[in-house]
Amino acid sequence: MALRTPAPAIAAIMLLAGSAAAQLRVATWNISFYSGGRIPAIQTSVYGSFDGRSMSPDVILGQEFMSQAAVNQFLSALNGAFDSPGDWSAAPFIDGPDTDNAFFYRTSRVVFLGQEIVSFGGPAPAPPRHTIRYDVRLVGYEAPETVLSMYSTHMKAGSSSADQQRRLVEAQRVRDDVLTLTDGRAFLIGGDFNIQTSSQAAYQTLLQVFVDPIRTPGSWNNNGAFRFVHTQDPIGPGGMDDRHDQILIAPSLVNLQGFEYLGDATRAYSTTTWNDPFHSYRSWGNDGTSFDVTLRVEGNTMVGPAIAQALIDCANGAGHLPVFLDFLVPPQAEADILLDFGTVAPDEPAMATLTVTNSGDVTLWSDFGISDLMYELSAPAGFSAPAGLFFESAGGDANTHNIAMDTSTPGLRDAELLVLTNAPDQPVLRVRLVGMVADLSCPADLTGSADPNDPAYGVPDGVVDAADFFYFLDQFIAGNLDVADLTGSADPNDPAYGVPDGAIDAADFFFYLDVFVAGCP
Repeated sequence: MALRTPAPAIAAIMLLAGSAAAQLRVATWNISFYSGGRIPAIQTSVYGSFDGRSMSPDVILGQEFMSQAAVNQFLSALNGAFDSPGDWSAAPFIDGPDTDNAFFYRTSRVVFLGQEIVSFGGPAPAPPRHTIRYDVRLVGYEAPETVLSMYSTHMKAGSSSADQQRRLVEAQRVRDDVLTLTDGRAFLIGGDFNIQTSSQAAYQTLLQVFVDPIRTPGSWNNNGAFRFVHTQDPIGPGGMDDRHDQILIAPSLVNLQGFEYLGDATRAYSTTTWNDPFHSYRSWGNDGTSFDVTLRVEGNTMVGPAIAQALIDCANGAGHLPVFLDFLVPPQAEADILLDFGTVAPDEPAMATLTVTNSGDVTLWSDFGISDLMYELSAPAGFSAPAGLFFESAGGDANTHNIAMDTSTPGLRDAELLVLTNAPDQPVLRVRLVGMVADLSCPADLTGSADPNDPAYGVPDGVVDAADFFYFLDQFIAGNLDVADLTGSADPNDPAYGVPDGAIDAADFFFYLDVFVAGCP
């Protein structure tokens, strides 16, 4: 089925895109030859707040870390910051041939599954540094589609043909690794690409498997048209004039299927404001007023002076701004497992109410951070269900649907309705539908089966046969008043004939024998 997020949902997403409290926020940050220290600057950059905005990510892809000790200090800064949830952990550090990647994640949001070097760094013509893939799964989910593979890269700097060739080698290795991922796997790449224009072969190779969620191709270097997405350099002599740092994402994360980029990936990023209402993607600290000069501190409209200065201090004399974006996590789906229509007379209406719920964990992700549940109903023969595509937000009231049973012919109904959803953990929910169409005026018709383990046991089936007699006999012996108490007298001329009297005796047996022999009208 074709599932699409409705336009009103996209509009609501954009209104709240500045908040990181509800959804999964992924950041990439080249922190410039980090061997330790800069603790207050890191804490303010990550958890400082201005006009209600804070970076506050859930995952950080880091570059230019120098040692395990540096990773430990950065991790300590994250957990020790004011307003930090204190649930940060880090992947094991891999000491490569140059500056290195690091990976930090909140354990309440993602489960770390492992890491792998997908491109080994070394002397030319190889890329200078390792590229590492980090795999995580969203907390509270199990399906393969809720695993996110994240590549952290720091490509060769420079614009010479040799530099570009070394970047191309790395891009090809990343692309080839993406092609080995299991079907349905979500993935992204973040880091310092050191690419000056989208026409370069390395970038075009990445676009074979990734998409730019802000649709901003072009020649970024020293081009004021891209001043809102530049990331380098907040303090160095060149000023803010390069889009070296980026996050590219899998096509599956922009197809509106549940686990998705929070933004409209069909739109290019604004060229007139940093506060693009259609994107959660941000070059953190860049309000677009610092083209070709040092990052603006006083009057910085995105982050204010304190965070802007902290970002400059983290850049260590020549560096980069962080980039982040947000994802909505997938919905969870629940529905009734059984709808019992009971026993209904032929040609009488028979309806039951089906309840479908988006059961995503709003205590962890909040109702806003979970995608809408989208689903269709597929009814079996003998039943009907409303047609069309339905939507249900997390944390709201459940959707209800009237399911109808066909009563045009007598007999037992036992079938399965399917709820087809965009919830990766529950793509198909199965709802059992049971009911009986029988002439309720026939007192001898008591059961469709003499087997107590049969679903038809004790359910009239419109036919009087030996099963009914033996069923009555069982209930008579067991003293079941609901079934075997049929009459207060065996005399058809007695007013008590055919009127239950609260006792089971021979009169009931002979009364049933009479109606059994008579059969149904």
